[in-house]
Amino acid sequence: MSVISTVTVTVPATTANLGPGFDCIGAALSLYNRFQFSRLEPSATEKLKITVTGQEAPKVKTDDSNLAYLAFLKLYDRLNQSPPPVAIHIDMQVPLARGLGSSATAIIGGLVGANELAGKPLSQVEVMQLAIELEGHPDNVVPALLGGCRLAASSVKNQPQRRRERPDDDAEGFGWEICDIPWHSSIVPVVAIPDFELSTAEARKVLPNDYSKADAIFNAAHVGLLVRALETGNENWLRCALQDKIHQPYRQSLIKGYEAVQEAAVNAGACGMVISGAGPTLLALTDVTNVDVVVREMAAAWGEFGVKADVRAIDLDTQGAQISS
Repeated sequence: MSVISTVTVTVPATTANLGPGFDCIGAALSLYNRFQFSRLEPSATEKLKITVTGQEAPKVKTDDSNLAYLAFLKLYDRLNQSPPPVAIHIDMQVPLARGLGSSATAIIGGLVGANELAGKPLSQVEVMQLAIELEGHPDNVVPALLGGCRLAASSVKNQPQRRRERPDDDAEGFGWEICDIPWHSSIVPVVAIPDFELSTAEARKVLPNDYSKADAIFNAAHVGLLVRALETGNENWLRCALQDKIHQPYRQSLIKGYEAVQEAAVNAGACGMVISGAGPTLLALTDVTNVDVVVREMAAAWGEFGVKADVRAIDLDTQGAQISS
């Protein structure tokens, strides 16, 4: 078997939660980061060389703390093998710290790239499990790997369900059932990406440790309705289904102009608007007839608060991580 010397992995951005689907639902979007991994000669003085292109390239680490490289190392560690010296080139098109899964693209890119260079010893399911361990929750990494809209549910086989100590303590020790959620062609995602960042850690700090039974029931009902609304394109169901009581009420205050942008989107004909991932990107779901006005009005509403936003309609990515060598 010939040894692959260079592999390129193209990974889609993702939007997670979709309102009530906190930490369990995510969808891949047609915006991409590309990661090229090239073996260096074993005798090379440099064991790692990272270069980055793209508008936010200066923000990406180029030493051994780079997330794509950490994921690369994680796979070789799982194989109990020494990683080869490698040159990594990253083309960044997914903005950082905006709620579009930029960290998930790095994790998937690093794991898939390493798996290819190592000769594909791990299955897609095993790569996915490693990705969930690294990310801490499945909502971004699963659709980044597989494409489409996905629901991830954890289970512990042959032992009682253990108590989770923190919101993201659900990666190691769990098996996963991954369910694809059909996305009706009439539903168009519109992303509004602002010119400011919001870290996932900061967005998690504002969440309560406990929720009422009423709020838990509310979200369970709305997740069920969301799955059916996305599948059927029923706009009345979708308007109701996008409501949430677990994370959005607490995170709205972190996003300048949130209520005004939401009102503008709905008044322009969108079925609703949600926070994409941890934010600050906002995601509206609308039909094709209202796309242009939704885009225009969301941008204008944020502009009233001095926020410049890249607002655009975007396609669902159905392919997930793509490999070329």
